[in-house]
Amino acid sequence: MNPTRVLASQIRSRYGPYLGGGLQKSKAFEISAAEEIPVVNPANGEQLCLVTSASKKLADYAVQSRALEARMPEFVRIESLQTGRAIREMSAQVGRLPEWLDYYAALLRTRADFVAPTQGKLLNYVTRVPLGVVAQITPFNHPLLIAVKKIAPALAAGNSVIVKPSELAPVSVLEFAEMASEVGLPDGVLTVLPGYGHTTGKDICANPLISKVDITAGTKTGRELGSIVSSNLAYYTAELGGKAPIVIFDDADLQSAVNGTAFASFVAAGQTCVSGARIIVQENIYEKFISAFLEKTKSITRRIGDPLNHLSSMGTVISMRHLQRITGMVERSSGSVILGGAALSGPSPLDNFDLSKGSFFAPTIVTDIDTQDELWQEEVFGPVVVVRKFSSEAEGIQLANDCKYGLGAGIWTTDLSRAHRVAEGIEAGLVWVNTHHRNDPSSPWGGMKQSGMGRENGIEAYESYSQSKSVIINIATTEESRASGDWFAEGESEKRYG
Repeated sequence: MNPTRVLASQIRSRYGPYLGGGLQKSKAFEISAAEEIPVVNPANGEQLCLVTSASKKLADYAVQSRALEARMPEFVRIESLQTGRAIREMSAQVGRLPEWLDYYAALLRTRADFVAPTQGKLLNYVTRVPLGVVAQITPFNHPLLIAVKKIAPALAAGNSVIVKPSELAPVSVLEFAEMASEVGLPDGVLTVLPGYGHTTGKDICANPLISKVDITAGTKTGRELGSIVSSNLAYYTAELGGKAPIVIFDDADLQSAVNGTAFASFVAAGQTCVSGARIIVQENIYEKFISAFLEKTKSITRRIGDPLNHLSSMGTVISMRHLQRITGMVERSSGSVILGGAALSGPSPLDNFDLSKGSFFAPTIVTDIDTQDELWQEEVFGPVVVVRKFSSEAEGIQLANDCKYGLGAGIWTTDLSRAHRVAEGIEAGLVWVNTHHRNDPSSPWGGMKQSGMGRENGIEAYESYSQSKSVIINIATTEESRASGDWFAEGESEKRYG
């Protein structure tokens, strides 16, 4: 039999683009160009098969396996629709997702194991091995960002991941997992199980096969799940509540401090764990700051409209139930509400959008606040800030620390020495100076006190999804091993133990 004819018979008549097993062949052909390229046997001129050419659309689709760029607009819109957040916020946030994937891909390729300096004729090398199956509980405020922040290091470390997204905003995480499968992630490596935290979340965390649980949630939820996880002796990372202080000294650039504080306080409608919720202003500039901050906040309020409008300044809180909770906290406060304090209603001055239909809460400023007040001590998770003045540097630090939380904090000053002193004195896992809410894949993210345990981001997060394994090899000669390795040999020669 002619070998060429045998080979030719094994070649299909038609081929198309291949993007991994997850992408159905029909879909690949569907988004390919109509052009077909003939493949010819140069020995006899016979056509072996036709290959369908990839279109620009398919090429863009394939790029997702590295960076998600082709579907960015889709994910941005999904995030805005399910959270009610302003689309301009989600455009900025979702556009950074590839940074986490690229960072941990690079870390995976560049990290190194090490050889421990063990005494004696021993070679002791230390590697890191995956934990196994890990669970992640993600919140509604940054649905896809926080999911990717957790998924990337977990996968890079070699684990299989189960994600339970918030029941209030699960769509983007589900879409992301489906896309990951389509671009080649093996089945079972990334699983998304939507459901309520008190049922599905607890069921996942209670499973004894789960090696680690990583959550972003409120402190109460963190405690409840922590007790379940600890009973299985599983690893636990928890990024919990916050009540970030913003300490503004009288030498700060006032306009920058006002703009930075407004961002810290009202981005995501105050629904971040590092939201600048306690504004602590030095007495010499207190009145000037309040006046400028009021005008800035009024401007934000006037420009609240349809979250899908790129000109809208701020979106909703996540639900009507959450809106009612915020309203109740403000109404119970003994402080003075000098702006906002209630839900927004009627047509938007920006675009005539009917604010009455959604859970829009006005940006709110409360002054004359007692440090024992609920609004000072408890996380609101909404666009509500309290403002208090201080005199000395020591008092500013004391007020900043006068809270059970310790996730984020901000300092505004032009005095570099003071910035270092105050940053050291504030009890928080993240301290920003003359900025706020800066986040990078390489920078550890986590809290002190009741704001949680463990860290997201950086090498620390990667290593938290693995454990060390020490291998010790005897490299002594056979003669040396016989002489020193027989612990129960007769005689009184000294032996090494350990």
